[in-house]
Amino acid sequence: MHNKQRWTHLILLLALVLGACATAAVATEVAPATDTPADPAPTIDLVDGLGRDVHLDAPAQRVISLAPSNTELLFAVGAGEQTVGRDAFSDYPAEAAAVTDIGDTYSGLNSEVIVGLGPDLVLAAEITPTEQVQELEDLGLTVYWLANPTTLDGLYENIAIVGQLTGHEETAGALIAELRGRADAVAAALAGIEESPTVFYELDGFDPANPWTAGEGTFIDLLIELAGGVNIGQVMNVQYGQLSVEELLLQDPDVIILGDAAFGVTPELVAERAAWGELSAVQNGQVHPFDDNLASRPGPRLIEGLEILARLLHPAAFE
Repeated sequence: MHNKQRWTHLILLLALVLGACATAAVATEVAPATDTPADPAPTIDLVDGLGRDVHLDAPAQRVISLAPSNTELLFAVGAGEQTVGRDAFSDYPAEAAAVTDIGDTYSGLNSEVIVGLGPDLVLAAEITPTEQVQELEDLGLTVYWLANPTTLDGLYENIAIVGQLTGHEETAGALIAELRGRADAVAAALAGIEESPTVFYELDGFDPANPWTAGEGTFIDLLIELAGGVNIGQVMNVQYGQLSVEELLLQDPDVIILGDAAFGVTPELVAERAAWGELSAVQNGQVHPFDDNLASRPGPRLIEGLEILARLLHPAAFE
């Protein structure tokens, strides 16, 4: 700034200060000051998914997310500008790319970067091992471990929690109402269906003889059920595992959902796999590419995944 400009600003500042003092003096004569203290900042006390008591003196203003689902939740409730760090796999929304990368749970978190960002809250997820939670707490950081939801109500509760932790309760409440409405609309559209198609959800078909899928207790399983389907992955009796092609032929699903479409898997390539051409879904053209992030990330886009799956399984219900 030039000297002339600096002096001009100083003169204006002095005038404002003197004017303020004069105004304060008059105000004192008319309305004497009271002893009423200002309202204190709201404190937050919650129990996280690990059963730990987590305390914040005020809503967090500098948050680090350790999972893509948490990043999506933060941006969805309006706390995107408060998110100062995110894991390497957080790629949605697009604005998340501008947030500092702090590594990831699998390859390792960059503790030096995390501490340097000065967070007042680290938002961990169910993929975050308890050992990492302890390591972060040993660095003097406040960590909230957000458990994966197992129902839509659990999803709504997580949204409310993130809204409370960041001071965006109102936005979170509006988002919950919107998502509930959309889920209810799907349920209403499917209320009259009489048949539920069997579904195979492919997570990884690198080994076509033993593709990976999701079983009971996963959000993929829940979404298939809410979309009016029956998940054949339930026969595995584990949440995630491989289903042999022999078992797949025995179950003979009506519909195949390609959650690995992002890796280049297409219905045409599926039809070329040994023995897969015998499946009803392949023969009837019921093999569909799908964005797995809409089913595997326990965030607000799960409702979008539900809407898409319901239309794939019951297109006539949405005409």
